[in-house]
Amino acid sequence: MRRPKGIKTKKSVAKRFKITGTGKVMRMHAGKRHLLSSKNAKRRRSLGASTQVDPTDTYRITQSLPFSH
Repeated sequence: MRRPKGIKTKKSVAKRFKITGTGKVMRMHAGKRHLLSSKNAKRRRSLGASTQVDPTDTYRITQSLPFSH
């Protein structure tokens, strides 16, 4: 069997992170899947918003997403 040419996108990283038009890496908060009744409404709202990834991790994420930047 032949292997395909070129580089591949890490699909696990592609599902977890998004690259903005300006090149920032965005992520979602953890903890909004289950046990939501014990969390107050303010906390649930803030968990729904996406945030920027720390700059120390940005390089590794962008290397795993070769076609996004």
